[in-house]
Amino acid sequence: MNEPSTIHDFGGFPQPLFDVRYAAPGSPQWATRIAQLDAQYPIVADHAWGLDHGSWSVLCHMFPEANAPVLQLSLDTRKTPAEHYQFAKALASLRDEGVLIMGSGNIVHNLRQMIRRDEAYDWAVEIDQLVAQQIEAGNHTALIDYPRLHPKMLLAVPTIEHYLPLLYILALQESTDSVSFFTESVTLGSMSMRGVRIG
Repeated sequence: MNEPSTIHDFGGFPQPLFDVRYAAPGSPQWATRIAQLDAQYPIVADHAWGLDHGSWSVLCHMFPEANAPVLQLSLDTRKTPAEHYQFAKALASLRDEGVLIMGSGNIVHNLRQMIRRDEAYDWAVEIDQLVAQQIEAGNHTALIDYPRLHPKMLLAVPTIEHYLPLLYILALQESTDSVSFFTESVTLGSMSMRGVRIG
């Protein structure tokens, strides 16, 4: 859509978060281009959802003027992690065309275990660091098959939607790309805020 709306898809947070409006333009032309990338994983255009907090909560800091066109891809959680990783590879050509591809989520994201303090459970820190080590080692296979990585991975990743964006970014990594972390905190008990930069 030309003017995606700001979606506040969360609850229990302070009112200023619900007051945020991120009026970035959309780009129907790029949406059409992306929809044609891979016939094996068809993309269907949506004209109602807009930008949810996974997008605007990050973009409002990166592009506060909201002057860069934004397209958000929703995640089909019926697909396996391996299918998501494979589909993400189809997006690689967009990097060569100057498109910034972002994945917004959390390595550790367990709302049931969350506490309202800037502290971290030992297991959450352990999982966050283990995943970071696998990222640095380029061990994508282990990160795709993440439940086998550690006995507490399913405690750290009880639902997959916050973890999948990491696989999209890793799928786009080329052999010459550097990897760095621009944040490394674990907070609220069970929330990893690690940020990964590829290239």
